[in-house]
Amino acid sequence: MFIYLDESGDLGFDFRKQKTTKKFIITLLVCNSETARKEFTKAVRRTLKNKLNRKKKNARQIEELKGIDTTLEIKRYFFKNIKNNDWSIYTLVLNKARVEPHLQTKIGKKKLYNFLSRFLMEKVDLTHVKRNVDLIVDRCKNKEEVRDFNQYLINQLEALLPLHTDLNISHLTSQESAGLQAVDLFSWGIFRKYENNDSEWYDVYRHKVKFETEYLR
Repeated sequence: MFIYLDESGDLGFDFRKQKTTKKFIITLLVCNSETARKEFTKAVRRTLKNKLNRKKKNARQIEELKGIDTTLEIKRYFFKNIKNNDWSIYTLVLNKARVEPHLQTKIGKKKLYNFLSRFLMEKVDLTHVKRNVDLIVDRCKNKEEVRDFNQYLINQLEALLPLHTDLNISHLTSQESAGLQAVDLFSWGIFRKYENNDSEWYDVYRHKVKFETEYLR
């Protein structure tokens, strides 16, 4: 099983700032097979080649898909290229206005992020995994934060895994992982739905959302 984790919005709590978001989204793209994982790799590469770099032979090539920069038309094209059905989306929407003050500190935000990631991961049925679970996370943490995140999730989720299976966690850049680019697109659509009341992109793939909750609603 391959699980890609990404987030949208921010964990800032100074709502006087214009760019501070009301919601913070964590989204999982769960691929139940190697075939599904490869399907996303092909869909991302095909979209980049045919839609974003087609007329850029001598110009700077675009190397990744990003939800904030990609048009709805291109997002639809990407989605049409996913033929495999052995995957699903899990998402959590944090209502930041109701987060306790002690969790708005620098240390508190790290604990909150780790807790929410674990909460969402626990919604994925891991009992039937035959091989290891590979969790790929967008690389945005320092070494200490990576160590704390990995240790916390492995300790908390160990009991949910079958015997002789492990949870392997990798922190990669989005350019290194087509799966991270895909989950970024999906997470952006969920963010737009809750932050801006715009569900146009979300509605395209909403049937693939297996779990969705608003935390501290």
